[in-house]
Amino acid sequence: MKKLSILSLLVFFIAACAGSGEKSDKDNSETESTTQETGDNPSYDANRGEGKFTNVKISEELNPEMATKGEQVADLKCLSCHKLTDERLVGPGWAGATERHTPEWIMNFITNTDVMIDKDPKVQAMLEICLVRMPNQSLSDDDARSIYEFMRKNDGVK
Repeated sequence: MKKLSILSLLVFFIAACAGSGEKSDKDNSETESTTQETGDNPSYDANRGEGKFTNVKISEELNPEMATKGEQVADLKCLSCHKLTDERLVGPGWAGATERHTPEWIMNFITNTDVMIDKDPKVQAMLEICLVRMPNQSLSDDDARSIYEFMRKNDGVK
């Protein structure tokens, strides 16, 4: 009986986040409105997030070696919960992530997960949809930068 209850709960959580990837106009407007809001902390920079990354220099061209390393790290630490498409799994899909968020925001979220979940309105909006907090994967700064480069490759940067 206990195993059945746990299984039912797991199926519920997966079903809650396993949408078709399509967003209604209502979903889009909620995302846009939370992008600029800073909640209870008016000094919070919603474009940069909270963490040590304040000015990440990104080349126009993809760094293939870094992207390969990022793919390896993501495969081990990220892709059991995230798809490379816009479809949600446990967490949101990665397609278009580098177009929606700054490099600083993504890298701060990867390396400072708990603080970003507590402070960032975009992350809090995602949490309301997916219902599961992203765990802190204890990634290094180099791993975060490599994952970002892999995300750029996933978004079509060459």
